[in-house]
Amino acid sequence: MSKQAEFAVILKMNPMFADLGADQLQRLSSLCHTQQLSSGEVLFQKGDAGDALFGVRRGQIRIETGAPDGSRLTLNFMGPGDLFGEVAVLDGQDRTADATAGEASELFVLRREDFLTFLEREPKVAVRLIELLCQRIRWQSERMEESVLQPLPVRLARRLCALAEDFGSEVHISQEQLGVFVGAARESVNRQLQTWRKDGILDLQRGRILLHNMPKLTAVARND
Repeated sequence: MSKQAEFAVILKMNPMFADLGADQLQRLSSLCHTQQLSSGEVLFQKGDAGDALFGVRRGQIRIETGAPDGSRLTLNFMGPGDLFGEVAVLDGQDRTADATAGEASELFVLRREDFLTFLEREPKVAVRLIELLCQRIRWQSERMEESVLQPLPVRLARRLCALAEDFGSEVHISQEQLGVFVGAARESVNRQLQTWRKDGILDLQRGRILLHNMPKLTAVARND
């Protein structure tokens, strides 16, 4: 399968482009090119020009922002099949967060001018994009609510379940990164993970977490 055909498959899997026909997907995918990133390489930083929409072909991209005290807050993880960069590519304003490769990655890149020209010809895609952005706003509101109202085990279980949906039962993330992601100290995250390890829910290895019992973890995430 060619890279353009592969990008068309990724686009078809995304709610924003799911209703497009084969010809439309082919035209859109033909506008893209690919970009390689090594682990830890910065794709863009907050304040950079929003000049492209990205799709992950392989690897992992962390969406992060910095705090005045120098700490980092991980807003999201993007894995194979995920699209990101919609906000800046639409309004042409600066990037609202940083994007860094969590591992060696390959991205599909669709330039802003090409994407906007396509949207002018395909208004139903523009409507889908609006719906997707509304979902992102709701998602961020839920994360803020979680950080205030939900206990750490629930927040941690929800994040691990979400990561498992994208990356499977082997999640490559450090406990420090996970702590930033759920708004908790690394020590607190470690204590909870160790409890779950003893219960057989997961196993801990250097830089990764192996999820063995998703039904139990899902039950914690639901706060059953």
